[in-house]
Amino acid sequence: MPLPKPTPIEDADKFIDRCMSNDTMNTEYPDEKQRYAVCVSQFENTKQAQIRAQETYTDYPQAATSNAKRALKWREETGNPKGCGTAVGWARANQLAKREPISFDVVKRMAAFIRHEQYSNVPYEEGCGGLAWDLWGGTEGVQWAIRKVKSLEG
Repeated sequence: MPLPKPTPIEDADKFIDRCMSNDTMNTEYPDEKQRYAVCVSQFENTKQAQIRAQETYTDYPQAATSNAKRALKWREETGNPKGCGTAVGWARANQLAKREPISFDVVKRMAAFIRHEQYSNVPYEEGCGGLAWDLWGGTEGVQWAIRKVKSLEG
């Protein structure tokens, strides 16, 4: 069974009271001290995640901005004849090109884009891989995002 999580309006005392009396918690953590420690940890982890979700970042490398601008310029100049890139990818390129703040959720999605790295060297004229890679900030943007996620999630 899943462990209880605090609601957005629940303070620590109310959540811990509810957590301590939860049937699942009582079954899985019969020792009261251990159950209390797990409840406190649940509260702190959830609140930290909520704080991270509200934070934004603009410290991505200038190279990520340059990569996104290059992709946007190519689309403007060529009309994107192969129809490369998703709406989300183009939105990301616009954010990066304008140096707009990006949320932690977006940083995590940028980091996850590493799964497409094997296509990053495909020239724009030959396929979509290199263009899509640059929409997400290119190597510098993706590597920055990976480092950022590691530093924030520990």
